[in-house]
Amino acid sequence: MPIPQVLENRLRLPVVGAPMFIVSTPKLVLAQCKAGIVGSFPALNARPAAQLDEWLAQISEELAAHARANPGAKVAPFAVNQIVHSSNDRLAQDVEMCVKHRVPIVITSLRPPAEVVAAVHGYGGIVLHDVVNIRHAEKAIAQGVDGIIAVCAGAGGHAGTLSPFALVKEIREIFSGTILLSGAMSTGADVLAALALGADLAYVGTRFIATAEANASDEYKSMLIDSRAEDILYTPLFSGVAGNYLRASVARAGLDPDHLPDAGKAAMNFGAGGKPALKAWKDICSAGQSVSGIHEVAAVREVVDRMAAEYAAARERIACA
Repeated sequence: MPIPQVLENRLRLPVVGAPMFIVSTPKLVLAQCKAGIVGSFPALNARPAAQLDEWLAQISEELAAHARANPGAKVAPFAVNQIVHSSNDRLAQDVEMCVKHRVPIVITSLRPPAEVVAAVHGYGGIVLHDVVNIRHAEKAIAQGVDGIIAVCAGAGGHAGTLSPFALVKEIREIFSGTILLSGAMSTGADVLAALALGADLAYVGTRFIATAEANASDEYKSMLIDSRAEDILYTPLFSGVAGNYLRASVARAGLDPDHLPDAGKAAMNFGAGGKPALKAWKDICSAGQSVSGIHEVAAVREVVDRMAAEYAAARERIACA
């Protein structure tokens, strides 16, 4: 299966840390990359917009210095997520910053990213686009993306409803590029299972919220530990796009998790200045069904070490079966 050249011999595990609104900042990204997996963050996390320039310079310089100081280490490249939507009034400016700093990997979401693909390919970077169904995958492939992220049932954030067995198979039938799988993964065995399904990389988000480096409150991290898979609610109420959220955070906000009102795409707003009464990822905490595998808060390095050991053990167990 194809692995992008930018990742060759630079990963300890075939894992990309998913970009998480508010949660992912340079501290988390740097820890993930230094541990040997791709770290990423949404461009919109840098506020005001001018901060994005500072963040990209900081991450690029610190990773380069770390690689020089540790020549034998696997130091992964980083990625920036761009929301390709009309309500994102920063898109052009943020893409310009990615071009300036030659960001190795750009992750795009929502609409087909033709203009972003052209800009990133112009300096030799790659574009990965997240999708929840084959129709969205077809549109992204037509725009020349380098990889497709299959966001399946149980993933955190704006997740789909399809089984990974179905969606990965359908994408592979029409796409020879890189496929990443997202959906309820928290262990190294899960990562190996993603590859067995036909994906090239695992796309893991929720597990890294419960880390020392994540920009999340202690209450949020505790909710992850205390929750089970059945405590994840799937609703479009908070952003206009269906997503997965922690039941406990919905109840904390004064809503009845079992009787939520309906909401449509008219509520969708990814601009820099939108101010709904309850904000997704801030007042309402996002998480995937992988909370079932989260039992403590640990440093990113510890989490990756454990996943690497679980990955190796799973490979050995299957080989001996």
